Amino acid sequence: PQLEKNKQILVLGLDGAGKTSVLYSLASNRVQHSVEPTQGFNAVCINAEDRQMEFLEIGGSEPFRSYWEIYLSKVWLLVFVVDSADHNRLPEAKKCLHQLIEPNPVLPLIVFANKQDLEAAYRITDIHDALALSEVGNNRKLFLFGTQVTENGSEIPSIMQDAKDLIAHLAANV
Repeated sequence: PQLEKNKQILVLGLDGAGKTSVLYSLASNRVQHSVEPTQGFNAVCINAEDRQMEFLEIGGSEPFRSYWEIYLSKVWLLVFVVDSADHNRLPEAKKCLHQLIEPNPVLPLIVFANKQDLEAAYRITDIHDALALSEVGNNRKLFLFGTQVTENGSEIPSIMQDAKDLIAHLAANV
């Protein structure tokens, strides 16, 4: 019963991973870059397949991470965004992710391995390993997408459209 009241989707990840850019691009179906780091909270409504989905992004820098867990208990889906090219911070991203999902063994998880267009970007399989996604539990729905938001104003890559369709499909079954 609690789920019906709250259909929010939480969007988390370290600062600089590209959460806001991904969100705005999903919302508008056009690539939209955001350069300013999110200070606090950013709520975006996205329409897909005749339904409205509410995404809540929380800033990824240290001061805001204390809020992550508070909001996690109120959502039905976690979207976690990582910067595929920021190799040094992948262990930190992994640690944050596992701390978040451990208490919630059935919360569905979608990981966006973002910035796939960068030369230094790890491929999807490497991201899967770096984040130890094989350890997130067998009862959890888990999806991993390689995303990029490159040219401002261009149409979002088909994989992002696929991700959006998937989220809408999951929303329909909440």
